[in-house]
Amino acid sequence: MVFSDLFFIFAFLPAFFITYMVAYWVDRRFFSPDGRGLRMNTTVRNAVLVVFSLIFYAWGEPVYVFLMLLSSLMNYCAGLAIERYDNQQRRTALTIGIVLNLLVLGTFKYAGFFADTLTAIGLPVANPKISLPIGISFYTFQSISYLIDVYRHEAPVQRRYHDLLLYISMFPQLIAGPIVRYDIVAMEIHSRRVTQYDYVVGSYRFLIGLGKKVILANQLSEISTQFLGGNLANVSTTGAWVGICAYTLQIFFDFSGYSDMAIGLGRCLGFHFAENFRHPYISKTITEFWRRWHISLGSFFRDYVYIPMGGNRRHQPLNILVVWFLTGMWHGASWNFILWGVYFGIIVMIEKYTVLRIADKVPRPFLHLYTILLFVMGWGIFYFDDFTRMQQFFAICFGGGKTLSDFTAETALMNNFWLWVVALVFCLPVYDGVTRMFDRLMPGETVAKHNVSLAVRIVMSVVLLTTSVALLVGATNNAFIYTRF
Repeated sequence: MVFSDLFFIFAFLPAFFITYMVAYWVDRRFFSPDGRGLRMNTTVRNAVLVVFSLIFYAWGEPVYVFLMLLSSLMNYCAGLAIERYDNQQRRTALTIGIVLNLLVLGTFKYAGFFADTLTAIGLPVANPKISLPIGISFYTFQSISYLIDVYRHEAPVQRRYHDLLLYISMFPQLIAGPIVRYDIVAMEIHSRRVTQYDYVVGSYRFLIGLGKKVILANQLSEISTQFLGGNLANVSTTGAWVGICAYTLQIFFDFSGYSDMAIGLGRCLGFHFAENFRHPYISKTITEFWRRWHISLGSFFRDYVYIPMGGNRRHQPLNILVVWFLTGMWHGASWNFILWGVYFGIIVMIEKYTVLRIADKVPRPFLHLYTILLFVMGWGIFYFDDFTRMQQFFAICFGGGKTLSDFTAETALMNNFWLWVVALVFCLPVYDGVTRMFDRLMPGETVAKHNVSLAVRIVMSVVLLTTSVALLVGATNNAFIYTRF
């Protein structure tokens, strides 16, 4: 089940929220000390959220829901052991917990990859053909986050198994993130309050994400598939660039749209997930780009790998390459993802000694063009898992195709003119600019300002929902890219 699905929007979500509201009433009626529910117990609501999260996950993969239950139990026991013991025993419990999590991830995600690699170098190993559980990379990293935060005393140990299961399996961010750090939501698992403002902001954020996915990403995917997914021998140089630019925009709106929907749903439930994107395509360097793109993954590797290895203090170039090698590995069991990670790792490392030192002296347009070219080329590596097709694609991009341009490429540009314009505009911080303009026109916090803001959000919500539903009827290409990871 995915968020951008009519069944999810009109069946699963209504059933969940009706049940959740009943649970809210029960918590407030029987578990709130003051009877007002300001900071009441969340026992019944958490139970409802766990049940619906398991239904959500089991809808597409009923067998692998038991893997998640077992993984949660394993991390629950490891967390208790870390809390119980001192010194070396705590470190041993943490090490065992992390190793077990990585073994599970490695078995299901990389066993076939390693088998094929060994076979390719002359050591025949049977490929186990294990299917990849959806979202395993995300919930495995969240489990590791929990163990490390407990070990560092940055978050309390979870003494109730079902509440840890809630953290690991929570359906808003289960399939494709963002990677929610345990220390961010630890207190909200036990005590949280949801206001009407939370519902308004959360619902609006969800619909913004839905619009990004259905109105923009899905339409751009048709263009990218047209030029990148078929026979590259027939693609012109212009067509190759049209295809990869469409994919560049598609993957942004697809992934950031999912993150917006997850953050919005979390807000409706009283959880405050961290932002995962901050307009990455306006970056002036690749280093800045990766501070704005998939922030939750970047912060995970920074805090749990890069800094413990020495960070900026010692062996910095090695630390950077290791982190980016792991970043590529995390994205998929294929050599193109490893190449993609190392590609960006080398660029980030070189920038530290060159571009970042002279960035203030270089005109911004040149820095933007430099950055755009590098991350667009990076998405080319990311897209093609067949190295032969990848080489063919890059050769075409730089003039190695049969023709420089053709009618198909020109048609894809002209017939989708407004799609390109809207997509490019919404890569910019439009919301921030509109908000600043609105504050200048209506300064202060007034009733009129609040009503205008509410009216605009209502109109936008109706437009986004209506348009998205219309496009979803009969849609055939609706999967999120990052559910593969």
